[in-house]
Amino acid sequence: MEQTSEAQFNQLVDELMFSIEESIDSSGAELDYENSGGLLTLTCETNGSQIILSRQPALGEVWLAARSGGFHFKLQDTDQGSRWCNTIDSTPLAEALSQAFQEQAKEQINFDF
Repeated sequence: MEQTSEAQFNQLVDELMFSIEESIDSSGAELDYENSGGLLTLTCETNGSQIILSRQPALGEVWLAARSGGFHFKLQDTDQGSRWCNTIDSTPLAEALSQAFQEQAKEQINFDF
């Protein structure tokens, strides 16, 4: 992936977070979310647990914090186009986020980004 400016990075992350919010809204899942100060906090209404996404412009990464741990994602070129992928094992963020919701909220949400 070619180097992006901080403004480009922030635009990409804004689009990512909006897409996540839209997926949650259309899923009917019992989740609340708040997007503030570069953090997207997702709260599972059934048990109060949280999943947090934060932007890290200096590193060009999005971080995911869930009960299962903390994960770092970077935009990478793949066969399916540019995708946010785990910096350790290349798992797509959409897949990791779906798994986190399944584990914490028992909610099945498919993300399309």
